[in-house]
This record gives sequence, structure tokens and C-alpha cells, in this order.
Amino acid sequence: MKIKFLYSILLILFISSKPVIAQNTIHPTSSNYQYPTEPEVREKLENWRDLKFGMIIHWGLYAVPGIIESWSICNEDWIYRDSTSKYDEYKKWYWGLSKDFNPTKFNPESWAKAAKDAGMKYVVFTTKHHDGFNMFDTKESEFKITSGPFANNPRANVAKYVFEAFRKENFMIGAYFSKPDWHTQYYWWDRYATPDRNVNYDIRKNPWRWNKYKEFTYNQINELTSEYGKVDILWLDGGWVRPLETVNDEVRSWGAPIPPFSQHIDMPKIAKMARSNQHGLLIVDRTVHGPYENYRTPEQSIPKTKSDTPWESCITLGGAWGYVPNDNFKSATKVIHTLNEIVAKGGSLLLGVGPTAEGTLLDIQVTRLAEIGKWLEKNGEAIYGTRVTDYYNENNVFFTKGKGNTLYALVNILENSQVQSSISWSKNIPKAGSKVILLSENLSLNWEKKGEKVFINLPQEIVEKYKSYPALALKFEK
Repeated sequence: MKIKFLYSILLILFISSKPVIAQNTIHPTSSNYQYPTEPEVREKLENWRDLKFGMIIHWGLYAVPGIIESWSICNEDWIYRDSTSKYDEYKKWYWGLSKDFNPTKFNPESWAKAAKDAGMKYVVFTTKHHDGFNMFDTKESEFKITSGPFANNPRANVAKYVFEAFRKENFMIGAYFSKPDWHTQYYWWDRYATPDRNVNYDIRKNPWRWNKYKEFTYNQINELTSEYGKVDILWLDGGWVRPLETVNDEVRSWGAPIPPFSQHIDMPKIAKMARSNQHGLLIVDRTVHGPYENYRTPEQSIPKTKSDTPWESCITLGGAWGYVPNDNFKSATKVIHTLNEIVAKGGSLLLGVGPTAEGTLLDIQVTRLAEIGKWLEKNGEAIYGTRVTDYYNENNVFFTKGKGNTLYALVNILENSQVQSSISWSKNIPKAGSKVILLSENLSLNWEKKGEKVFINLPQEIVEKYKSYPALALKFEK
């Protein structure tokens, strides 16, 4: 009966209500950006901008039944649960999943290898999502992976071993941390109902309780930035936890309730502490524009135009952030096309991959990642370390800028289509007498300028060889 109940939830959440979920949880792109002033932060930010491709790992209690991460316990009207279930009983059941979460096949080295094989360069791991379940051995709560059936495993302190595994592969390390915590009595107090995602009591009338929450949050971030080795990025989610004066039309567009008081956790104090623990730490206080949003994070979408300031699109490999049964995964070609467009517009791609409750990646996830990496191994020069150029796109061709006068043309080939023997574009015309190189073959191609356009000619053997190739990468001097 319980299994049937869980899968009915899954079906409702991920099939019937997907467009509504998107409307309420996706962060759009904002044009507001404040470049950091600290030299160490600026240096790390530019190093991060060179990486272009990373993995975000959502893993927690929600992997046990295979449902949407945390959101099913939120009581807003866009959330759908089995109509026969009572809300309080559902929350009790969800919290109880901590007794079932025992990922005995946890092998973070295999995750790091899959990410490296994909050509990824940085990782963001979910140390705590909104449900408050901690994937690290925090001293602030017993609601954590190290208190359940996995407690006696030598790798029970999951975040520690994830970070270590990725560090060994030379990844930049990011810690995802949810500013709201729906499990602690300092945020969702049992004295009252929990009508929505916000704190469920009036902070103005209960300043002691909110100060305890600020202390709780400060202490957890202190743990993560002082006890887990080198951390490069503090990726803070839950943008409704913010000073009231920072609420703008962008925030209101989420459609979420906005209380008449600040949910201020004192970011200046947190940032000072975190950066004293981790010099040059990038802080990504998502959607709270200002000194602690070191890069912007549009979610499940690509901005319509380019931007010279730092940003990252976080997009899932499947349809969900975490593991769900029978998920529909994007093709390698789709991901490569997405990466090309994002990088040409000046951003980075953070690809969402969710391990199973046992702690493994699915074979199809590993295969997709390897296919992406195979393409990047040949064409990564046009991606890594590049920056945006003024004329960045024409039809299916995207342009990136390398060192000096070097430009790259990324020619996306539609799935189930064939590369054409002639590729053309206007503007970004190669310098007279210069070479146009097909990166994957290190082959110089014939080209000519006719009127206002350049035409690149591909030999017939290349056309035949690249019948089902995701994209061509061309290098030239302008």
C-alpha cells in the first residue's frame, strides 16, 4: 500500500504538475549584477569562468521513494499530493524516510570519474536541501545522514567523501546549502501550521527564535567551510530567505507568498566568517543581487541574450534534479547544444545529476556523460577558457572568443540531421589569408568570402564521417 502511495505521488508531481513546478521554482535571469571587490574573490571568479561545465548533485531523503526534492512537504497550492493523505501525516512519513536511507553502495569516486569523463571541471553538492536533512555530520541537528542506518558506515559523513573524491580529480568544489530549513523548530515551529515555504511565525513577535535560526545557520556554514577541506563555492539556495527590501518584481514573479517582514540571516556576518575560513570563496546567494551573488544562476533555462558578467545555467540531465524512476534523460547532443549556446552567451552549464538511494549513478547517466566528454575531448578548446564575443550567434552557429584574435565557431547539427558540405555566416569573417581549422581533425578547411558572407567547405569524407556528430568546432583568426 505504501509503495502504491509513493508512486502515485511521483506520478502527480513529475508528470501532471511539471509546468506548475517550473513556474514556482525556476529562477529567471536578472540583469542586475555587482562585481566583487576583493582581489582573491575576483581571481577565483575568473578561474571559475574558465571552467564552463560542472555537475550539481541533488541527493537526500527524496531519493528513497524517488520523488521531487523537498517540495512535496511544502503546503503551497501548486504542490499536489495524494488526495487521501493528510498533510501532517505526510510530513511525518517524509521525515521518517531518514530511517530508510541507507546508501550502502555509496561510491563518490565513481561519481567523480563520471564527471571527469564528461569533461566537467567543478561540482556543487547538496549538503542540505529545504527539507533540512543534512548530508554532512553537523553538530547543530540530529536530522542527518550520520544519525540513521548509515551511521556506522566508514563513509557516513557523505559530504566529506564527495568533496575528497572530486578534489582528487582537480575539480573546483561547491557546497550547496539551503538557507530555509523546514525541519528545525527555529524555522518551521510546531506551534503553528506550515502554510507555505516561508518561516511560519512572525519574526517581529518572536525575535529570540529567529536569532536562534540565524545562529543555527551561521554555525552550519561555519562547519562546512572549516571542517571539510578546501571549498571554492558556497552555493546558497532558497532566495525567499532575504531582507524584505531586496524583494523585487523578479522575486514576485515566482508567485510565492511574501511575508511583511525580513527573513534576514545577516549575510555580511556569514560571508566574513566563511571567507576567513576559505580565502577567496565565491558566494552565490541566489537571486539576492549585490555583493554576495558573485554569479547569477538562471535555472532550467538559457538567457535570451549574451552577458559579459558571470552567470551559470543550472539544468537537469533528466526531468528532475534528484533520482526518480523512469526519468527521461536528455541526449548527449541536446546537452552539447545547450552547452555551446550557454558558453557563447558568456555563461557556464551546471548539469544536474541525481544518484539513486543506494548511492549509485544509473548506467544511462554514466553513458550520457561519457558521450558528452568524448565530444569535449576533441572540441573543448572552443569551450574552456573562452569568453563572449560581440557577434555571438547566427542561426545554428555560436561563436566564442579565445586568446588574442582567435575565434571559434560552434556549428550545432540538429539531431537526426546531417552536416552540410558548406557552412556559412556573416560578420566574424576570418582574416584574409588565415586558416580555418576543424578542431576534431586538426584539419585546415577551404573557405572563401562572397559578398558579406564566409563559406566554409567541408570535404566529402568529412561530411560522411560526421553524419551523426553533435556539433563541429572551427577555429580561425579574425
